[in-house]
Amino acid sequence: MTSRVRRYGVGALALAAMAGLCAATPATASSTFTDTPIRAAAAETSSGVSSEEFVERAEERVAEMSVAEQASTVVMGHVAGTDPAALHAYMASGLGGFILMGANIPATEAELQALTAALTVDPALPPLIAVDQEGGFVSRLHGDGFPASPSLKGLPVAETSAAFSARGALVARAGITVNFGTVADYTSDPASFIHGRALGIDSACAAERVAAATTAQEQFVASTLKHFPGHGAAPGDSHRAIPSSTMGREEWRATEAVPFEAGIDAGASLLMYGHLAYTEIDPLPASLSPVWHDIAREELGFTGVAVTDDLGMLLSSGDPAYADPVANGVAAIAAGNDLVLMIAGSDAQTAGAMAAGIGAAVDAGALPAERLEEAATRVVALRMQMAAATARWATCDDCEPVG
Repeated sequence: MTSRVRRYGVGALALAAMAGLCAATPATASSTFTDTPIRAAAAETSSGVSSEEFVERAEERVAEMSVAEQASTVVMGHVAGTDPAALHAYMASGLGGFILMGANIPATEAELQALTAALTVDPALPPLIAVDQEGGFVSRLHGDGFPASPSLKGLPVAETSAAFSARGALVARAGITVNFGTVADYTSDPASFIHGRALGIDSACAAERVAAATTAQEQFVASTLKHFPGHGAAPGDSHRAIPSSTMGREEWRATEAVPFEAGIDAGASLLMYGHLAYTEIDPLPASLSPVWHDIAREELGFTGVAVTDDLGMLLSSGDPAYADPVANGVAAIAAGNDLVLMIAGSDAQTAGAMAAGIGAAVDAGALPAERLEEAATRVVALRMQMAAATARWATCDDCEPVG
């Protein structure tokens, strides 16, 4: 089996010189970013291992796993709390990742570093540790005073590079390896649920900033584009319902797809699928749609880890078709996701039940074993890449920000 896995890259901020503005937001000559006391002094990948070698190693590791172990590695878990010992015990089942929410963030950075370190059970294969750190409206970590989407859409693109470089460094220094932090949706409607989080008001404006944010973050963490295939054209809040759009494929390709393709081309490691239905393309939510996974990989060239948005949101929609969280997890993997997560409505047993359900579906022939193996290989390859990356950080008041 050949699995396509996005390479974790360390690159120069090639887009830092871009200077376009989104005209609908008042622009200022420069941001206040340069006064921020937290700086990334340096970050470098020193493993000397190519992405193809990581894939080969991941394939070997996954081939040695049982179905149950493969199923656990495609689940990202969550429980509240800041007790490192309790979280270490929670991760002992072999989950592929853990997402930090507000209830997991202690008062100090040192405490957070101890907490994230405790999430690793096997030092040879640390889990993916994720956070939603968009900045602005969606921030989990202390100390993120960097410009966010409301101001960045009215500033030169170089400011997006600088802000997300600093944000990525802040996330990585905490011991977090994945940031669900790049909103690739766009809208010009101030009443839209996503307007205050979007990096642009049109496709071109958003694409520039999404690419810049991706390039900047990939120096430090595995960055994530969300919420594919685009919240802007699907009005409503997907935390409460399943927003839908009647936009056709050609129009989508020329509009909503543009920022996502820009982020993919810039090297985003993960693509998060939203619980959104473009009914003219597929009546299913994109998170459960094989059609949308094929579009992302075959048309847009995405080769990284496909991850669901919180599957608990499907339960919150009230649609009886999505009342079974385990069935939703199985359907998500079958559709093409490599990693599933559930936060809303979950407890300490939820992730384990999800993994057990995925494994049982393979054993029963309802989920192809090759699909689970492919998903697990992509996740393990990214885990290996992030474990091999080493970073050096400094906190200072006078050093220049990267980017």
